[in-house]
Amino acid sequence: MGNVHAASAPPPPLPPTSLTPELPTSLAKIDSVSSKESFKLQNPGTIEDLNKKCRDVFPVNFEGAKLMLNKGLSNHFQISHTINMSSATPSGYRFGATYVGTKQTSPTEAFPVLLGDIDPSGNLNANIVHQFGSRIRAKMATQVQKNKYTAVQMSSDYRADTYTVSLTIGNPDVINSSGVAVLHYLQSITPSLALGGELVYQKSQTIPGGSLAVLSAAGIYTQGDSTVSGSLSMGGCHLCFHQKASDQVQVGVELEINTRISECVTTIGYQVDLPKADIVFKGSVDSNWNVGAVLEKKLQPLPFSFALSGVINHNKAMFRLGCGLIIG
Repeated sequence: MGNVHAASAPPPPLPPTSLTPELPTSLAKIDSVSSKESFKLQNPGTIEDLNKKCRDVFPVNFEGAKLMLNKGLSNHFQISHTINMSSATPSGYRFGATYVGTKQTSPTEAFPVLLGDIDPSGNLNANIVHQFGSRIRAKMATQVQKNKYTAVQMSSDYRADTYTVSLTIGNPDVINSSGVAVLHYLQSITPSLALGGELVYQKSQTIPGGSLAVLSAAGIYTQGDSTVSGSLSMGGCHLCFHQKASDQVQVGVELEINTRISECVTTIGYQVDLPKADIVFKGSVDSNWNVGAVLEKKLQPLPFSFALSGVINHNKAMFRLGCGLIIG
């Protein structure tokens, strides 16, 4: 009888625990890797460049006539001559020089970078940027007016894999115990969202109490071709929105609210690129009824660029026109 039971049919197989078919091992691994890459956090950049996309859409207007000549002396050294004639800004001649070092950190970046310009009166603007290793970048800017240092600023950025820490010190004066220190921190929360904050500390004898500290929160959210960024503090808020509508059109909206002086300004700007015509057009209008535009045209095949600027405000009966030519 025992042999009869051993030769009987095996029991039926157990029912499946799930109705979802299992993926092959190779496809499962590919899906797992792609999901990890989609949620991989990257460096969010600096708070200083938080609103850069939106601000780059707005035109930089100028008044009067401007002539600029750029000449490259080598692969690392370039000089410029600028003549400006205007009734709104100081007119005259300025000489500029730029040096780019041999330390190549990327296809588009090399360090150190030294650039500056000076006029016949000795007024100087100078900047130094250098990259130490792969994560630390230092910058120094100084301004000399009438043989006196009017502004000195030193800053350093540490860029980790998922966050950036920046420290800026402006106009330090050890003898009079005055100066400004700014601490920035920006952390990637998701591939689309980064949050951080800014702490500004100022020490001066002219400030009631001798010092002042202001803390604000900042963030940036990116989704496809849309970017929303801004900062919020007790003194107000600053919000920016940038949208790339197409390869030729970009739109930016900026909102600035200052609760201390009860002022709110909204600016709408746009940029139109026409590569076939070598034309870039930027325009803007704000809530104070200032309307501005800048047209830049490359005069191919000559190494010339022509710029035309205009600003008008009907309420103030103000109109300013500027034209410039860039050679080189």
